[in-house]
Amino acid sequence: MTRQRPRIVIVGAGFAGHQAAKSLSRTARDKAEIVLLNPTDYFLYLPLLPQVAAGILGPRRVTVSLLGTLPRVRLVLGEADHVDLQARSVHYTDPEGTGGTLEYDRLVLAVGSVNKLLPIPGVAEYAHGFRGLPEALYLRDHVTRQIELAAATDDPDECARRCTFVVVGAGYTGTEVAAQGKMFTDALVRKQPSWRRSAQKPRWLLLDVAPRVLPELDRRLSGTADRVLRERGVDVRTRTSVKEAVSDGVLLDDGEFVPTRTLVWCVGVRPDPLVSEIGLPVERGRLLVTPQLNVPGHPEVFACGDAAAVPDLTRPGEYTPMTAQHAARQGKVAARNVAASLGRGQHRSYKHNDLGFVVDLGGVKAAANPLGIPLSGPVAGAVTRGYHLAAMPGNRVRVAADWILDAVLPRQSVQLGLVRSWSVPLDTSSPELARVPDAPDLPASPPKE
Repeated sequence: MTRQRPRIVIVGAGFAGHQAAKSLSRTARDKAEIVLLNPTDYFLYLPLLPQVAAGILGPRRVTVSLLGTLPRVRLVLGEADHVDLQARSVHYTDPEGTGGTLEYDRLVLAVGSVNKLLPIPGVAEYAHGFRGLPEALYLRDHVTRQIELAAATDDPDECARRCTFVVVGAGYTGTEVAAQGKMFTDALVRKQPSWRRSAQKPRWLLLDVAPRVLPELDRRLSGTADRVLRERGVDVRTRTSVKEAVSDGVLLDDGEFVPTRTLVWCVGVRPDPLVSEIGLPVERGRLLVTPQLNVPGHPEVFACGDAAAVPDLTRPGEYTPMTAQHAARQGKVAARNVAASLGRGQHRSYKHNDLGFVVDLGGVKAAANPLGIPLSGPVAGAVTRGYHLAAMPGNRVRVAADWILDAVLPRQSVQLGLVRSWSVPLDTSSPELARVPDAPDLPASPPKE
């Protein structure tokens, strides 16, 4: 069949891709066919993923249906593995391993980012990342299992090992995982009738090579988060990292060996490898674009979000940071400029000043600085949750209802067994594609927990 209208292909449905598809469905739906290529049929609201791992929210609360929120957009399930700029086509592999090709007249690359790996022995084998829903579900089961096994053992060393949880990386994700995790394990211990008074209490370590937690944020926010973590009992260690990881512990760079069965890797993210494989100029793995989010030399190609090195017009000579706030706004500008290239509207340069940041520290605790006003405690908690409800493209009522129920009812702590450790490897480029292998392919002896 010959296409009657130009086709816009958007690769990735994260903050940037979802916003681009949503905006184009309004401004260019009568001008072009809009196709969204994504491994899953949902948009994942990453900032609330730590609450899924802690059992506050169910997984469906942070997954927003693409078909439900983008009714004028054609969804193609698959992961892009090659872009042919000359043929103007994207090759992809669907969730069942079948290949396919999408031709385009306009291309928006919003593939996002993946786990950032460092050449530390043992990390790829024994650490687990925190970039997708499978990883959050696995971590919740794993932590629950460690507490239950610790309660059943008579060996104090084994109890201590299972009750120790190490989080590497004190950025947004690592800080929130440690804060929520400590509350989660303390609650699990209180429910264990066999837990002895002399038994090891759950111990959480938060490590970072930076001189403070949340080093990318204002010092007042960082100080608030550090204080809350320490008061809760989290062992915060700055200027410290992992030298080696083994099956039953981690060796720190100061020479201390920490016995543990749990190593959570939240060091940071890197742009999706697809970006570097295209063959166009990059800046630290991010595709270089103009302030209009266009790829130089290819007027039909746009990039936004973590995949793009976007000039920061508020700070000449720098690029916008890899944050959800920038990604969502860049997606909207990219959509506007794609529409303009088809004769609808005018081109616009991306320029945005951060309006503030929020960090959820569990319970009523949070740190926030909306419009530059530093907040902490319950007020910051209310602002943080209000921001998340406003930023989510769906499920707002359900999320709010879960928060209310969590405040008045005890959480149910059970293992679901949906995700196995070997199905969420740290070095996966697309954790959303992780799945439990079919029965015939299961290893004879599963990896040791």
